[in-house]
This record gives sequence, structure tokens and C-alpha cells, in this order.
Amino acid sequence: MSIELRELTDEVRADLASVRLGPGQDQFVSTVDGSLREAAEYPEAKPWFRAVYADGEVVGFVMISWDLRPVPEGYHGPWFLWKLIIDREHQHRGLGREVVATIADLVRSEGGAELMTSFVDAPGGPRDFYLGLGFVPTGEVDDEGEILLALPV
Repeated sequence: MSIELRELTDEVRADLASVRLGPGQDQFVSTVDGSLREAAEYPEAKPWFRAVYADGEVVGFVMISWDLRPVPEGYHGPWFLWKLIIDREHQHRGLGREVVATIADLVRSEGGAELMTSFVDAPGGPRDFYLGLGFVPTGEVDDEGEILLALPV
């Protein structure tokens, strides 16, 4: 199954209303609406976001900091995977893996050398998912206690 990343139009925003987190995932990532509020609140983070579609059906949402240079204090980048949400009904099908691969390809095509992200280290969190994709800990922890990871692209 291949994915498509679509810009947010009114129709796409309406589709995104159906995307739901899995049980307990709200401790690790915000909802789509919450993510869009964060994007509006932190424009200096240069948020770039897209709806994720598979076979014409909305299945998730992704948001990164797009080529954040210079990187302002308190931020990480220049390429930072900020949000990755796969609808609870579409998880465990490899879609998250495809989204990250697609984003890594975009970063590489723009001259980026690595994609960064962070995670809350708690049971049920995305630690193993990111490590399985090849992200490696940077040895840093952000101000909110999240562990920083980098993926060479």
C-alpha cells in the first residue's frame, strides 16, 4: 500500500476529522486539531503538515519543522518530525513506516542530512517504532524530558 501526503484544503480538513488516536496514545502525541493549534502557536518552528492518505482514504497526519535554519534556541532541527499520527483503525499496517520513509526522502531531496524526532520514554510509547526505523539516540533530552533521536537520511 502506498501513501500520499496531501496539503490541507477544506475537503482534506473535513477528512481529517475522522482520524483518532489509539487507546492511551494521547500521552505521546496530540490530536490532529491539537497539532494544528501548535503549528499556529509556533510559526517560528516552520511547521509543514500534510494529511496521510492510503488508497484514497485518510489514514493519518504528519507534521515536521521544515528546514529550520538557523535553529532557534529551544528547538531542534533543521528537520524535525514533530507529529506522526496514524488513525487507530489503520495502525500496525506499515503506514507509519512509509510516512517516515517518505519524509526522509523529502528531507534528503532538500539537502538535509538527518531527520530528528523525540519521544516520551514510557510503556506503550513509540520508542521501539523509531529505533526500528533506524533512528538513534543523540544523547540529548529536551526541556520536556523527551529523548531526542536522529535518522541519517
